[in-house]
Amino acid sequence: MTLHLTALFAGVLIFIQIALTTLVGVYRGKVGINFMHGDDDVLLRRMRAHGNFTETVPIVLIAMALAELAGAPSWLMLAGGTSLVLGRLIHAINFVGSGGGVGAGRAAGMAFTTISMAAFAIYGLMIFANAV
Repeated sequence: MTLHLTALFAGVLIFIQIALTTLVGVYRGKVGINFMHGDDDVLLRRMRAHGNFTETVPIVLIAMALAELAGAPSWLMLAGGTSLVLGRLIHAINFVGSGGGVGAGRAAGMAFTTISMAAFAIYGLMIFANAV
């Protein structure tokens, strides 16, 4: 079994990661803050958008890959992957944009991300339950 759908979503998510990393690095250069956030709210929001992405995406991609290897249906892979991408985009745009990291955008982004996490977690537990 190959991991075509996991690879697709990993590729898309890597480009989002590159964008978030670039936003932090470019802003650091602009304001001359090389370490931590120097009490700069814009830098802190960009760092947290990047940090939250790196805290959530890897575990979901691992669960996605395991689900795909176990023969998960395409609809689950596509729905879960799309939910993850949308969640991460909405969350990042809210943090980096004028939303300031608070409000409905942040909640919606985390909701989409959590739905994806839960879907792959439940699928993995169902596979285990059928294996024992």
